[in-house]
Amino acid sequence: MEDDFEVERHQQYRTEIPPQSGRGFRVQKGECLRVIDPEGQQVADLWAFVVSSDGVDWLSTSQTRDITERMFPVPGKSFYSEQANQVLTLIEDNSPCPHDMLFPACNRGLYERAGFRSHPNCRDNLLGILSKAGISLPIVPDPVNLFQRSEPQPDGRLEVIASDNPPGGNVLLRADADLFVVITACSVDYHPTNGGCCTGIVVEHQ
Repeated sequence: MEDDFEVERHQQYRTEIPPQSGRGFRVQKGECLRVIDPEGQQVADLWAFVVSSDGVDWLSTSQTRDITERMFPVPGKSFYSEQANQVLTLIEDNSPCPHDMLFPACNRGLYERAGFRSHPNCRDNLLGILSKAGISLPIVPDPVNLFQRSEPQPDGRLEVIASDNPPGGNVLLRADADLFVVITACSVDYHPTNGGCCTGIVVEHQ
């Protein structure tokens, strides 16, 4: 299968995510994922899901902010699910970026407001991957936007500025449960978010 929604298995060591697309990964508890920005300035949207006979739980940025009492993640701190369960831990952060937990994924409406129709977007990439994996959700959760610069301004404004992640900037995450993880290479190409040009993301399984 060669489309943008191929589901990768956890045994694969390295996966390249092309620009403006995404991939899904089954990751076992205790395994690690290193998310790498090879060319620099490219945001990677991250979601994580716990699928069980009781239903689906998912990484919640709002629960994570509440439980950790932090606006942005730091090494040693975990990400928590909608049901307040620990799902991922940030082990290493080799990036100067704060990793946004405030913004939703880019979506059709965002591009249509900017005058673009039928534009690739992370929300649709996520939903396509989940559909192929047989996972349905009552809502579309917000992602952790790795390598994104969108710190609140002194006057309270939220402004997304160009990522200053250098080539090779990366994070290492440990799965704290059996997960289905989705990572997309952000599709924004008309705004400084990704340095004005969309590139790919690499994921290494460790």
